[in-house]
Amino acid sequence: MTTCGRKIAVHRLRLAVADRPIGRLALDVGEDRGGDPGAWASLTADEARELARLLLLHADLTEQGATAEK
Repeated sequence: MTTCGRKIAVHRLRLAVADRPIGRLALDVGEDRGGDPGAWASLTADEARELARLLLLHADLTEQGATAEK
């Protein structure tokens, strides 16, 4: 649960196509405390890795900025 009240869930999706199975990761951002709907995205493994890289990069930058402000 985030501090703004949204639940973020990650799920593995497997689509059973006869000639070529498809694997995806689903990122589900649930509704907020007020009941406003959330969103979801279906990502390939490469897209998920890039998202993880960007999240870690920006988390580091955010922490550095918070340290610099003190």
